[in-house]
Amino acid sequence: MQDEKTLKYLREKAALLPKSPGVYIMENADGKVIYVGKSRALKNRVSQYFHGSHDAKTTRMAGNVRDFRYITCDTEFEALILENNLIKQYTPKYNILLKDAKSYPYIKVTNEDYPRIVMTRRRTEDGTYFGPYSSTSTINDIIKTIERTLGVPSCKRRFPRDIGKSRPCVYKQLGRCCGVCAGDISKEEYNAIISCAKEMLKGNTSEVKKQLTERMLSAAEEERFEEAARLRDSLTSLSKLGQNQKTDLGSDTEYDIIALSTHEGCDCAAVLYIRNGTISDSEHFMFGADEITGVSADNEESPFLSFIVNLYSLREYIPREILLSFEMPENDKLLAGEYLTRKAGRKVTLRTPQRGETKRLCEMAEKDAIRHSETRRKREDSDERVLMSLASLLHLEVLPERIEAYDISNLGSEHITAGMIVVEKGRFKKSHYRSFKIKGQETPDDYSAMTETIRRRLMNLEDKDESFSTTPDLILLDGGKGHVGVIRELMNELAMDIPVFGMVKDSHHKTRTITDEHDELSIAREPEVFRFIYRIQEEVHRYTVGKMTNAKLKSLKTSSLEKIKGIGPAKAKALLLHFESLEALKNASKEDIMKVKGVNEANADEIIKHFNQ
Repeated sequence: MQDEKTLKYLREKAALLPKSPGVYIMENADGKVIYVGKSRALKNRVSQYFHGSHDAKTTRMAGNVRDFRYITCDTEFEALILENNLIKQYTPKYNILLKDAKSYPYIKVTNEDYPRIVMTRRRTEDGTYFGPYSSTSTINDIIKTIERTLGVPSCKRRFPRDIGKSRPCVYKQLGRCCGVCAGDISKEEYNAIISCAKEMLKGNTSEVKKQLTERMLSAAEEERFEEAARLRDSLTSLSKLGQNQKTDLGSDTEYDIIALSTHEGCDCAAVLYIRNGTISDSEHFMFGADEITGVSADNEESPFLSFIVNLYSLREYIPREILLSFEMPENDKLLAGEYLTRKAGRKVTLRTPQRGETKRLCEMAEKDAIRHSETRRKREDSDERVLMSLASLLHLEVLPERIEAYDISNLGSEHITAGMIVVEKGRFKKSHYRSFKIKGQETPDDYSAMTETIRRRLMNLEDKDESFSTTPDLILLDGGKGHVGVIRELMNELAMDIPVFGMVKDSHHKTRTITDEHDELSIAREPEVFRFIYRIQEEVHRYTVGKMTNAKLKSLKTSSLEKIKGIGPAKAKALLLHFESLEALKNASKEDIMKVKGVNEANADEIIKHFNQ
């Protein structure tokens, strides 16, 4: 909390603010932005933070404020847009943040003579779109099910261009592809299959099931048992795809439903996406204990306004109506509606249903949010117990909320790679994983490589990279006493005091003990700690070996392309960066190859000639 002098300063400064719309930016003692908010009356809103009582989270934030800045705007709508941009810029600790800034993926059925089913992140006018979906893994599962069920080609070939140009792949031989490349079906037959796929994506699986069942029974009667078995498996896959819950809203209904669970210290927003009358996908956003979630004291502003604006700033498609499970100040609904209307290019409204099927769906979404919140709370309690046990075992002064683990992997003196993984509050934080290339070693030296890695990591604590700017509470090395010894020498040299321990493996390459530079500490009697350390050791090994292997494969691929006449190291690297794989390059057209910087027509001809041979 502030001392009386600071609190007096903040109150006096807030009293001088104008009663106009604007954005306020709260800073802590280090000058770091910890909260960004907007108001239609800056003086009234900011003054509230330094007078009276608040919920626990707001009290915690206000107690850390040492100063604030503000920017006035002409309208509250301008303040809303500015607030959203500043939250993205500063990622303040106490704001509700959406950590993933990528746009949401869709399934697209292209408008070609032989349509393809692909994943995309942008909606244009060149196809039929389904979604958006919460993740690419969801889309990949759906596309694979459709391919397996209906025999839609999964290759990169383009039709009719590639019909009859090469032998059919193994999926045709297994009966999992309709064989367009072999000319086995007509354009009309193929488009009928694509029509079935569109019906499946709409959630209308009954007609597709009927057709597949008839074909399965016919194949069984004619003793084509392998085909009958394949169709049976297709029906099973189709049933799983059709498990999306139907609604009573009509087949052309589109809504997004946003529901909240607000447990102290553990909050969740659940978003259900209803497309064509079906719950096509769902998404959950967990808010940390420090992110403000309460409505302001004057009941004029909801922090969920910025959450909604941020959510849809990342999305290409917005339905005409968004349903809320909670009450939101009318002014904020209108502001959000204005923002979404401008972004969508048509009228978008937000409302809280009071009865009927939409009310039931909101209640269902709210129960879903509560379940996720309760699951998270139980998981965090378990994680904290493990961290407390680990801290006690290693005699640590603080709870190791941020653990960094390191491993070294190499193939001889080439591609020596160090991997760093991060465990934050007991959970792997993959966005903070980093790898280091170790160069200049004629013979591999694990101790030297580990020392160079930790030195490079700790010398970058002032780096803008979020993973490097945070000091770890504990460093774990995939190694024994020797590894710990050289790193503790480095700590002394850098005048740093970060606990360092090694994760020792047994003769079967499995976790055995934890060691300092003198003794080994048995973790066998602490099952939860043992499993925790085992998972860390396996994860850092997997990540490091994967990074090293990828480096080796890229080198091999580049060198193989350099055998093509006119292709040197620079062009080979540019080709791989553009197409990402040799298979994609192999299937690319001459025009696509020539789009790569530095690659001319003669180069493209040589590349095509090389792969044809």
